[in-house]
Order: sequence, then C-alpha cells, then structure tokens
Amino acid sequence: MDRKTVLGPVLKFIGKSSLEIDEDIPASYVVRTCLEQGIALVRGVLTGIGFAEKTGFCLLGSRVRLRCRSRIFLGSRVRMQSGVYIDALSSNGVRIGDRSLLGRDTRIECTGSLAHIGKGLSIGADSTFGAGCYFGAAGGIQIGDEVMAGQYVRFHAENHITDDLDVPIRSQGVTHKGITVGNNVWIGAGVVFLDGAVVGDGCVIAADAVVTGKEWPPNSVIGGVPARVIKSRGKK
Repeated sequence: MDRKTVLGPVLKFIGKSSLEIDEDIPASYVVRTCLEQGIALVRGVLTGIGFAEKTGFCLLGSRVRLRCRSRIFLGSRVRMQSGVYIDALSSNGVRIGDRSLLGRDTRIECTGSLAHIGKGLSIGADSTFGAGCYFGAAGGIQIGDEVMAGQYVRFHAENHITDDLDVPIRSQGVTHKGITVGNNVWIGAGVVFLDGAVVGDGCVIAADAVVTGKEWPPNSVIGGVPARVIKSRGKK
C-alpha cells in the first residue's frame, strides 16, 4: 500500500488532499503520523464539549489546556498541537477559523489583568502558526485568512504608558489599540507585533522584525528592528 493511500484520509480531513508525499519519507513515519492524527481526532471528540461553538471535528494534541471554553469558537477541522494553552476570558472570546493550526506550545492569553477584561482573538480560515507562538490579546487581535507564521511569533496588543516622569511606569496604565493582520500574510519566525500595528493584505514580514504600532500598506515586504518597508511585492 503506497503512502498516499495510507495518509489520504488524513490529508483530506485537514484540507490538503492534493499534497504529494515525498517518496523518501519512510512508510513507518507515514503510519505513525496517521496514528498520531487519529489519536488527536479521538481526543478532540472526547474533550470537545463546553465550547461556545464548534462547527465540526477538531484535532487536539496531548497536554492541550483550554480555560473558559464557553468563550471559544472553533471552525471545522481546527488543529491544536501538543502543549497549546488558551485562556479565552475576554469580551469577544477566541475564534479560530476552519482548518487553521496552532503549533506546539502556542499560548493565548486574552486578559492581562482581572481589573479589565480583555477583548480577545480572531483567526481566519486556513491560517497556520508554528511552535511557541504567543498571543497577548487584551487589546484585541484580528488575523485574516491564509496567514502563514513561523515559530515564536509574538503579538502584544497592550502597551505601557510612560509619559509621566514623576509616576512609576507600572502605575501609569496601558493602551489597548489592538493588532490587525490582513489576509494572505507570511510572517517569519520570531516576529514581534506591538500594540496598534495594522498589517495590510499580502504582506511578507522578515524573521525577527519588530512591527510597530502603525499602518503597513498591503503587499509590503517588511523587516528590521524597528521594522520598515523594504519594498513592495510585484515591483522590481
């Protein structure tokens, strides 16, 4: 039995039926992948209760922790790999679109302080995030469809006020402008988004860039610390 036959049902389930499996990948690896995905599916069925909304099956890895499930909205075929942690306490909750993926040890925290409830997080369909990503969604985070993100990408939708030199910074409060990322955006590993950042559709963000709190034009290539527009996609 060839690899595509073995893995075909899994690929169809996660929306990647057209994926061609490399012939150099051992059959044992393919079988193990199928078993792991099957266990994740069973885990999703057995633990998939108490959500605000769940429109289809989801796959949950080991050690997934979900707090405030009544404010979690899941689309169909959402995948959460091992070690994902979500605390959805917020006014808008956490919404994850169809076929989207949260990588290993990704952490979502929607309320930074019990003094003020956070706004929450929305991720569109077919968006994927690598291992170790962090979403601080107190000020609200909106992410579009078909966004690809590498490992250790961080979103901080909150910022400390520092204007008054006579008052300790911790006593001056915070801003909650929120973060918005459009559709079809590629985010390199280690990128940091700061409160107020608005990234247009079709942008490419270089690894380890610090995306500051301003509007970034669609189809821009962005990089640096702090980030700047390097060029526009589609132009020589």
